[in-house]
Amino acid sequence: MTDAAVQIPETSRRLDAIDRKILMVLQEDASLSVAEIGDRVGLSSTPCWKRIQRLEADGVILKRVALVDQNKIGLGISVFVSVESADHSDAWLKKFAEAVSAMPEVMEFYRMAGDVDYMLRVVVADMQAYDIFYKKLISAVPLKNVTSRFAMEKIKSVTALPIPAVVAA
Repeated sequence: MTDAAVQIPETSRRLDAIDRKILMVLQEDASLSVAEIGDRVGLSSTPCWKRIQRLEADGVILKRVALVDQNKIGLGISVFVSVESADHSDAWLKKFAEAVSAMPEVMEFYRMAGDVDYMLRVVVADMQAYDIFYKKLISAVPLKNVTSRFAMEKIKSVTALPIPAVVAA
């Protein structure tokens, strides 16, 4: 294994146990006041607020959002779309990434290793809405193959990352 494969990003080294507790609390409920977060992690408000500000400035905390139930707003279908391309040029990828990124139905978009080039997670209201999305997708750029897999049941879906414990040096 090369040194590059085992290097920890610089920001991760600076996260102590309290930072990690703050991240776990915020991932569970970002609407808590700074005083409530501080109580849960053993800090008073000011040092807790300063740590949260640093985590945001360092890009560890990207943003705080409200999670919405997709079914309760009429987006009952989740589709996992795998895409294969015959063209792997930078120009093609740029055009494809711009087109897909502009589609509000696409919740996640990944470039993959293996037998599929790209994977999308798409949410739509119904089959007709998916058909409209599909036609928009295949007209954006030339594609070799598009395979759609419709989720029948959501068994687990979490947004909180498993925060690793502090590793002793």
